[in-house]
Amino acid sequence: MTAVAPIGATATPEDRAAQGRAARQRVSRSAHAAWIPGVGRPDPVAVLERQGRDRLPELLPIRYGRMTASPFAFLRGAAAVMAADLAAQPHTGLTVQLCGDAHLLNFGLYASPERTLLFDLNDFDETHPGPFEWDVKRLAASVAVAGRENGHTEAQAHSAAQAAVGEYRRSIRRLAGEGELAVWYERIDADRLLPLVRSARHRKRVESSLTRARRRTSLHALGKLTETVDGRRRIVQDPPLLESAGVTDMASLRKIFSDYRSTLSEERRLLLDRYRFVDAARKVVGVGSVGTRCFIVLLAGRDADDPLFLQIKQAGRSVLEEHLPSGPYVHPGHRVVAGQRLLQAASDIFLGWMTGPQGRAFYWRQLRDMKGSADVAGMTPDALLAYARLCGTALARAHARSGDRIAIAAYLGGADTFDHAVADFALRYADQNTADHAALGAAVTAGVIRATQDV
Repeated sequence: MTAVAPIGATATPEDRAAQGRAARQRVSRSAHAAWIPGVGRPDPVAVLERQGRDRLPELLPIRYGRMTASPFAFLRGAAAVMAADLAAQPHTGLTVQLCGDAHLLNFGLYASPERTLLFDLNDFDETHPGPFEWDVKRLAASVAVAGRENGHTEAQAHSAAQAAVGEYRRSIRRLAGEGELAVWYERIDADRLLPLVRSARHRKRVESSLTRARRRTSLHALGKLTETVDGRRRIVQDPPLLESAGVTDMASLRKIFSDYRSTLSEERRLLLDRYRFVDAARKVVGVGSVGTRCFIVLLAGRDADDPLFLQIKQAGRSVLEEHLPSGPYVHPGHRVVAGQRLLQAASDIFLGWMTGPQGRAFYWRQLRDMKGSADVAGMTPDALLAYARLCGTALARAHARSGDRIAIAAYLGGADTFDHAVADFALRYADQNTADHAALGAAVTAGVIRATQDV
């Protein structure tokens, strides 16, 4: 299996469909139900510790503290663990640009450059070319884990996982019949979310989420993340989650700003040049990302009330890279940015990358751009099922842009064989995730790993 490549101009739709059906000889659709950990399965705690070697050691206890909070929190932080597990299984060889961490909370709302609110994938730290089903299985597993955590029955958790996979399959099959530009311009407008909600109570929750997302702009963040000190605007301090960048880091950020600027298109460089550097701070983000070097930068445009917040985040190797052939990008920041641009229907105009001190790779993006995510923890069985379908639709749209949608559609077929198999896998892997979560908790109790409760 190689990196994602253009579909051959001489390959007919019939040829591509035949390639997809041939992949069933490598892995039958029903075979995806299997999950039996191998004898040599890596210890999940050791995988996490190895991943933390190049992270800020003082922040790792926060990461482990967040991961011990629940099995779903563990799953969010354990992309490296699941990547190793998926790599130990046979795969189809039908390659797409993977998100690499397609769990439920890595889908959400954001603004397109035209200021339209869209629903899509929104995290690309682990993006890398690989077999399409790896993303599908991570999504399905996250649905099963979330369902159990919400107190849903096994049958309800299975139904929600199967709904995600089924919607993925149906969407890929629909897109296989569309032209190239139609697929490229496919998007999910946020307004399409409301018709999916049946009950009035759930509809109000979705409307509230849309309203909050539209308010989450740099101007809105100005009042929450900054204060005025001696007449100058500064980012507030909330150690260890948000604290001053310090003199050394501040000087480095100013210096590397021009390198980042060079990765933007000409018109966006002109726009960025209209802002001036005001302040920067180190910020702890997410679950799996805790410990990586991450900063936010406050810029001012026309005046102090015209802010732009940018996030600078360290980019390392994808958790998929040790299990798959090399991708097309040497620079990890370039990998993340290119993967996001390929997978999202529309991407942040300030996406860029550069190399920082000690040769570490970083990528830049807007911190607040009408972003929002679902409250998965509060979802009823019906709400989770509807949201799982939406995520399956979004994942199919992303894969259709980067891989051979006709081959994947032919592999999946019209029956629900694949849907049911991956849902079975999801419940079995949810059991494994629960055991791994307990192993991390035991390591913390034994003092092997230090974890701190979130501040």
